Amino acid sequence: MEHQLVAQGFTSVIGCDEVGRGPLAGPVVAGLVAWTPEIQSWPEGLYDSKAVTEKRRGPLAEACREVFPQHALGESPAEVIDEHGIQTALALAVVQGLRALANQGVAVGSAVLLLDGSHDFVTPHLPHPLRVVTRVKADRDCVSVAAASVLAKVHRDTAMIAHHETYPQYGFASNKGYGSKGHLDAIAEHGITPLHRASWIKT
Repeated sequence: MEHQLVAQGFTSVIGCDEVGRGPLAGPVVAGLVAWTPEIQSWPEGLYDSKAVTEKRRGPLAEACREVFPQHALGESPAEVIDEHGIQTALALAVVQGLRALANQGVAVGSAVLLLDGSHDFVTPHLPHPLRVVTRVKADRDCVSVAAASVLAKVHRDTAMIAHHETYPQYGFASNKGYGSKGHLDAIAEHGITPLHRASWIKT
């Protein structure tokens, strides 16, 4: 699909995918990867991060950083999700990533943003006009979105594992902030932390 988009006159395709939409704790993270026609090969096994084993994700993310030198991450923490809602928090994370790509020299204004899914949640929050295209299962079919998915997933998982050191009772190293039984039991016993999305949790 990337080739079809640049054939329409765009200088590059910015593949975007987000992780952390559903957890009770931790940020939502947007991964963005700039693809240009010069990039003709990519790491073997590149696929939607949810379909790649955790053991393989780290090396695959490292390979993606080399193949796609212009990549970025944006994130919205729990307090932003609580204040603005998940859709706006997602959009703000994407805009943050776009600014980072612009700082790397990506001509964002002449690129097209390719989102995984069927809903354009970004356009209402863009500071400047940008063509946005959605595609269901883009994380499976489009290499730029697949790479973005892997980078975002590895970044978020690494952060949640690090938070486990501070809050070991919640099991973040294993549940990554999702609502497992152990996590819910820990909330019932210990309450919530600054990492938790307070508006999502009934205590």
